[in-house]
Amino acid sequence: MPNIKSQEKRDKQNIKRAERNQAIISKIRTSDKKFKASVEKKDVEKASGDFNDYCHVLDKAVKVRSVHKNFAANKKSKAAKLLNGIKIK
Repeated sequence: MPNIKSQEKRDKQNIKRAERNQAIISKIRTSDKKFKASVEKKDVEKASGDFNDYCHVLDKAVKVRSVHKNFAANKKSKAAKLLNGIKIK
């Protein structure tokens, strides 16, 4: 239990941010699983739609600073390679 008023406020803010970040990271993992499942089924239309959703979720996470921009760029790049792999074949 902090003695300083400002530290109490910081603790509350940190708890809120941690909950928000956890929810966003959970959304990222869920959309990643959806995308990879559609790639495994080799459904190009569904995979491209899921790819767009995945990129959207990553971009929103970067916007609120839940994840680093390089993390999101790395994930989007790998996802694009997977998508292009099923489009070519």
